[in-house]
Amino acid sequence: MKRGGRFQPLHMAGWLFADMLLVLALVAMGDQGDPQAAEKHPASSSDPSAAGKKSRHTGPRAVVRTPVKVAVDAPAGDDEGIVRALRGATARYQGRRAAFVLTFGRHTDPGAGGRYAHEVNALLEKARPGMFRAATTRDFWKGGASPGHADIEIYFYTY
Repeated sequence: MKRGGRFQPLHMAGWLFADMLLVLALVAMGDQGDPQAAEKHPASSSDPSAAGKKSRHTGPRAVVRTPVKVAVDAPAGDDEGIVRALRGATARYQGRRAAFVLTFGRHTDPGAGGRYAHEVNALLEKARPGMFRAATTRDFWKGGASPGHADIEIYFYTY
């Protein structure tokens, strides 16, 4: 008697075992702490040698999930005006490093709005080299009747 066309549950047992082993391995890996992110315990407040020392960050940097939103108003083509506006808008965040920047150029025409956003992004590093060096930027258009205006969302590193 030939059994070629019938479903054999025994053949599936090996695959089921392999899938369950994979899930178990993923759960075990997800339960482990991140050894690189472990920080040293801070010194107690009664330790006089700890006064005035800054804690050093350990582990990988992360990106803050909430953006800092700033706006720039300067005519298209006025590089110095855009740089001045960028410096003014980002002055309070000096000393921080940007991971990525989303710039929305306002204009009634999508092409012109995108070009203005690109122009602003090209001048970020000139305005604040320490803040925007190696930051990823993206240019977007945002509809509006106010050309020469950009809304900027900056996502900073945690440290």
